[in-house]
Amino acid sequence: MDRLESISAFVQVAELNGFAPAARKLGVSPSAITRAVAALEDRLGIRLLQRTTRSVSLTDAGARYLERARRIVVDVEEADDAARAERTEPTGRLVVSAPLVFGRLRVAPMFCAFLARHPAVHGELLLADRVVNLVDEGVDVAVRIGHLADASLVVRKVGETRRVLVAAPSYLEGKKRPRRPQDLEAHALIQCTALSPTPEWRFHDEAQTRVAFAPRFSSNSVDVAIGHAALGAGITMALGYQVEDAVRAGELEVVLAKHEPPPLPIQLVYATRRHLSANVRAFSDAVVSGSAWRFVELG
Repeated sequence: MDRLESISAFVQVAELNGFAPAARKLGVSPSAITRAVAALEDRLGIRLLQRTTRSVSLTDAGARYLERARRIVVDVEEADDAARAERTEPTGRLVVSAPLVFGRLRVAPMFCAFLARHPAVHGELLLADRVVNLVDEGVDVAVRIGHLADASLVVRKVGETRRVLVAAPSYLEGKKRPRRPQDLEAHALIQCTALSPTPEWRFHDEAQTRVAFAPRFSSNSVDVAIGHAALGAGITMALGYQVEDAVRAGELEVVLAKHEPPPLPIQLVYATRRHLSANVRAFSDAVVSGSAWRFVELG
């Protein structure tokens, strides 16, 4: 037995007036209890118990030690209970990271609803268009879009989104609508550098076509690029969740849908699955059960 187990064994022997009843309560053999108490006495260099063939009693030093030993055992039990409660009841700080636009549009409303259901949780949402280091930056769970390079992370898929080309009806009116990727050469193209750092779009067809272009307009802001397209200025690439509402409202139309690459997964990422906290588990379950993060059917 370790030191704490030895102290617990001593407390049980003192309170139950015997090694045998203490062994029964702790689920070990009487000889194990005897060795534990003897080891504790050897470590302290004092005798805690007077033993006879018929009884066990405390020495004066044992009686004084018992008071402190009881407090130690109670403190440890309370600490264990608090730790178990944290695994079953969401409480304390929960830090979530997400991409800037997706976090603002989708994660923030869901996170607010989660906090309303769990008032003991204090939430923090970090929005950034970069790969956040979960351990170094104290992030409990990250929302990430796309395939992950780090195989050491624990991943839970919670949705998917298309990569689409969109344009305003006012732009497409009176123009030859693109039917294949090469047709884009005749159009004004808007580049969002946050989504496509280089002026080149890739398409999913037999030739795995790549179209390099000189953008008519570019921005590192997804909102700006989409807004420029909505004004009738050209065609831009966006993720499905970014334009879902505008497509359904008729403000934007999808072009070249048959040439789109496969949808990207939307995933929750944790540093470890072992001893997953109640906060992370509850948040993950809330996303799965309460959020429709599938942005494939946009019409």
